[in-house]
Amino acid sequence: MTSEIINSTTVENRLKDDLPQWKFFAAESSIRRTYSTSGWKSSMMIANAVGFLAEASWHHPEMTIEYSAVKINLTTHSEGGVTEKDLALAKKIEDLVCCQMDEGVLKSPPEKFALLKYEQISAD
Repeated sequence: MTSEIINSTTVENRLKDDLPQWKFFAAESSIRRTYSTSGWKSSMMIANAVGFLAEASWHHPEMTIEYSAVKINLTTHSEGGVTEKDLALAKKIEDLVCCQMDEGVLKSPPEKFALLKYEQISAD
């Protein structure tokens, strides 16, 4: 996978098409997503899951863990901007964190026990 910086227009188009909840911040040359959670336990579970993905991919985001939110910021520091590594990790994070088990014998927990607050998902 290439580690060349992707230009702003391409990053914005890729996010719009593949990761609409993620936003590009040109001044920081990074992509960011805030997951609103149902509380501290959910925030910690999400942070740990993201930590696992980051370590497994040898690409480490900046994270802020709050009582009811996890903020994730991705950039490739060694290249000084957004690369394919950032977009690929963002996609893995999105797929894992937003996973719903509503098929077959695996069912997601009732809404009051859900990890995420879907009506409050933001991308600041």
